[in-house]
Amino acid sequence: MSYEERAAHLADMIEERLGVRGRGLAAKLKRAGRLLPKHVHRDAEILLEAIGLQSHPKLARRIDAKSVALASDNVEAHLSGIDPKARRVDRFLNLLASNAVNLLVTATLVICVLLWRGYL
Repeated sequence: MSYEERAAHLADMIEERLGVRGRGLAAKLKRAGRLLPKHVHRDAEILLEAIGLQSHPKLARRIDAKSVALASDNVEAHLSGIDPKARRVDRFLNLLASNAVNLLVTATLVICVLLWRGYL
């Protein structure tokens, strides 16, 4: 698999697993932001650097194929462990929990004000 094919495959995985859109791997990594840990960003940057160096004949010799393969495998392994359905369920449950806490705090404050003013 060439470096461009690996980058396209990883970009497709990012879009599928995280729902991040963009053109190419670099744009999707930038939009993913904190959804991916730093070590995954670093490994993906190694692949992007190799793609940039590959187009120059003299600079192409600087590419360490083993480290690029290892980096892309690490990114793929991390993305394979992400379950999009579980992320949606977690996001929904976090939203419900946040709303429940907000409602509880508001109700408590209303009751405290009513007690303080002597209506209860």
